[in-house]
Amino acid sequence: MMASEHLGTGTIPAPAPPLPRRRDRRWPVPLLVVVLLAQMAAAMVTTAVRQTPTIDEPVYVVTATDYLHEHRLRYNPEHPPLGKLLIAAGIAVAAPHYDPDFPGTQGEAGRHLLYESGNDPWRLMLWARLPVIALTLLGGLVVFAFARDLAGRAAGVVALALYAFCPDVVAHGSLATLDLPVTAFLLTSVWLAWRARNRPRLYVPLAGAALGAAVATKMSALPAIPLLMLLAAWSVRHARAGAGRRRRAPAALGSAGVVLVVALAVVWATYLVVDPRLGLAPAEPLPPLAGKRALVSGLLPLPPAYGAGLRAQFAMEYYPWQGFLFGRVYTGALWYYLPVALLVKTPLGLLAVGAAGAVTVLAVRRLRPAAPYLLLPPALLLAVATTGARDFGTRYALFVPVFLALAGGCVTHWRRRWAEALAGVLVLWVAVSSLRTFPYYLPYANEAFGGPARTHRLLHDSNVDWGQDLGALADRLRERYPGERVWLVYKGSGVPSYYGIHAGAPLSVPPERVRGLLVVSDSAVAKARGPLAELIRTSRPVDDVGHSITVYRR
Repeated sequence: MMASEHLGTGTIPAPAPPLPRRRDRRWPVPLLVVVLLAQMAAAMVTTAVRQTPTIDEPVYVVTATDYLHEHRLRYNPEHPPLGKLLIAAGIAVAAPHYDPDFPGTQGEAGRHLLYESGNDPWRLMLWARLPVIALTLLGGLVVFAFARDLAGRAAGVVALALYAFCPDVVAHGSLATLDLPVTAFLLTSVWLAWRARNRPRLYVPLAGAALGAAVATKMSALPAIPLLMLLAAWSVRHARAGAGRRRRAPAALGSAGVVLVVALAVVWATYLVVDPRLGLAPAEPLPPLAGKRALVSGLLPLPPAYGAGLRAQFAMEYYPWQGFLFGRVYTGALWYYLPVALLVKTPLGLLAVGAAGAVTVLAVRRLRPAAPYLLLPPALLLAVATTGARDFGTRYALFVPVFLALAGGCVTHWRRRWAEALAGVLVLWVAVSSLRTFPYYLPYANEAFGGPARTHRLLHDSNVDWGQDLGALADRLRERYPGERVWLVYKGSGVPSYYGIHAGAPLSVPPERVRGLLVVSDSAVAKARGPLAELIRTSRPVDDVGHSITVYRR
């Protein structure tokens, strides 16, 4: 007989099942974190194993190798050393053969190291990429911890899922480049500045160290210095809310100074690790620069080599770079290029839940104090990035999807079933969209723009084709087109002959001689003019390799 039937007779009802202990209720969260990071690691390692060197990677790899062997600032002065020191940790394990006296440019030195020094480029590139993969996974932990601090464990899991499945994050997190490391360091500095609201003595110096790591990785992080100083000061002002105004103001100003001093110290320490003498002997002459920008680069309290690299960056801003956007080839820069490219390459689910999260942060009183930390850094850095002269890819704005993921976790603040269900559907959409593009993360485009197969019609360079599929092309030619005549227009740093691709140069002979297979990198297709455009027009597309190389038949 049911216990409820005894209520009228005084019989004691059967006890309800015990509530789960707090420890029992918490165990799924660490498991979800492990699962999300494990699938992300698997995606990045699989991608790293498959891809041949992208355009920038050989330069960073040879620079890191030179740091290890010669302790000198010879290659790639336009970028500070920390990101390349990170790459050097993997190269130290690979232990490649290296010729320190090679008399070429940094690009030539990179190809010589990979293809002409007796090294296995597949093995060397994998080891060079593994430290960046590890840092990307640590960045995922920061995303989880930051979102958890803001809105609880569910927010942390949602934010981490959005981060772990974001194709741009996976794509650049699996390469030996600097774009994901600088993003991870910037994110960490903002998180530590937020934590300084409760323990300023601990977290203000740590925020400065993370900011210094970002500035010591890429110079594009320089605009974040005044913003992080302001955020640190704001955090300390909150921490000392009970103190009088006369005591709060000096403490806030002091915290801003601590952030600046620690950040500069990290930059100096990075250069000293490479060369204690702080010398600079570039393999190629640095371009001359005059005017206000040259003055600014000389006045910064940073190592002379940093100022020289900054002058090189400024000089590149004057170069007439050629861009491509939605079928249009242009010279110069378009201020709206990055916002449009981000709309193409960010999953629709991430755009939706990130926007909803940003609105939540502004609308909910308890979350509103976090708005400056979540919204100002990506807004400021994107505004600065839009003034640049190099419209080459969303890698210059990787912080946007990362902060969108962080904001997206805050939608879990709405404790309503419909909101939770909608957030779950959007996160699942991001995951499915990401898994469908596997393992071709670089050319990803969301469903509104036709997916990765159509990205090359809209964007170019590192958005689509960064030279990463040369090895896959070699496999495809062996499997489907054995013995056929191949003509190749390849945009990248790989050496086709190393992979067994023995092809002619179609632009060096009369068009009527180009018969067989015409293979063209999609970045070259996008900007094709003159003879190449005519060859493509009179050819028939028959195959696609990695959504980055098109095979035509003539």
